[in-house]
Amino acid sequence: MKLVVQVKLLPTPMQAEALEVTLHACNEAATWVSRVAFEEGVYRSFALRKHTYETVKERWGLGAQAAQHVIKKTCDAYAALKANLRAGRHGRPDSKRYRLAAGKPLAFRNDGGQPYDDRMLSWQVEQRTVSIWTVAGRVKDVAFTGSVEQLATLSLCRRGESDLLYRDGMWFLSATCEIPEAEPNTEPLDFLGVDLGIVNIATTSDGRIMAGRQLNRVRGRERTLRQKLQRKNTASAKRRLKKRRSKEARRAKDINHKIAKRVVAEAERTGRGIALEDLTGIRERVRLRKPQRATLHSWAFHQLRKFIAYKALRAGVPVVYVDPAYTSRTCAECGHIDKANRVSQSRFVCRSCGFVDHADRNGSRNIRARGLELWRRGAQSSAPAVPRPRGTAGRKRDLTASDATLCKPGSWSRVVDREAFTSPDQRPDPDPAAVI
Repeated sequence: MKLVVQVKLLPTPMQAEALEVTLHACNEAATWVSRVAFEEGVYRSFALRKHTYETVKERWGLGAQAAQHVIKKTCDAYAALKANLRAGRHGRPDSKRYRLAAGKPLAFRNDGGQPYDDRMLSWQVEQRTVSIWTVAGRVKDVAFTGSVEQLATLSLCRRGESDLLYRDGMWFLSATCEIPEAEPNTEPLDFLGVDLGIVNIATTSDGRIMAGRQLNRVRGRERTLRQKLQRKNTASAKRRLKKRRSKEARRAKDINHKIAKRVVAEAERTGRGIALEDLTGIRERVRLRKPQRATLHSWAFHQLRKFIAYKALRAGVPVVYVDPAYTSRTCAECGHIDKANRVSQSRFVCRSCGFVDHADRNGSRNIRARGLELWRRGAQSSAPAVPRPRGTAGRKRDLTASDATLCKPGSWSRVVDREAFTSPDQRPDPDPAAVI
């Protein structure tokens, strides 16, 4: 598997000036290449070289490898834009946001990252220095620093390109490393269900709750401070906003790394797999009031899921993704489904058998059961549609559904097939209680 190791460069003032001039030249050239690609309608690397390669070399003084990387970077940026447009991340085709994104050529920031290959960059890991190409010539003995684990990974596993980055007055190199994967556990004893949420970031079926109280307080405090500084709109307020712009994201990333590490370590120690909710597209599916939208959109469940997935891959722990529908209102003991089972955010009381538990713990047990069933089947299957509530006045109840799960097996890591329902009318609505 591929991972990225990022180290911090410690250049002298002259070395830093050469790196800055190089980065500006590469990104200015990439912006021009992007304009040519947009006007000519050519977005493939080999074809675009015929229009831009010689000009890029002569006008900006780039070497052969640097010019090719500039063209390839531009083509990759357009490929990413096309994928985002197709996925609807810029709205519908008739929206103003979509037209703005698709109706003009891409532009690159002066300090945007630039890829380097082994012809342009050589590592001396033992001496903790690199030799790097610039428009002013080869710059040697540029010092860098990193942890012991990072240095060991670089010396043993580094393969492919590295990216030169400039961020907040500091220089970084991000190196691609190919990490050997552990032998996958194809016969897990059981599964560890993980319920993701905002109030509690993760709750396992073993009963361990990783609360998000502290992180949510930090998010609220940072949001209030940003609003205050933006209203003030002075030079000092802008400097403070710039200084704090990544603090909240870094803290959330650190917490997600720690949670993922604990979950994977527990699953590996007990010989189990990990069952996660497939929450893809939940921001588009769930409608919330305006005060709750900032909380929902700052929920980093996708990042946590990615961290768990790659750490599990390194440890050989299988991961399955299950349909989260009705997990928050289904009794883990008797399987009865009722919206009224979820008494509050943290309390679950079954209206059929009287089972009482923490709501997130009950949900994680349902996720664990679905993950185990999905793994045992290992083939395409479908579940009957949950009947719509019928009735009379007063509280409406849902009937208990089968424990069948929707699955579409891949390799040893599997993903739920959401389209296995027989018709669109029979698909259950998303459960807002799973988000709040």
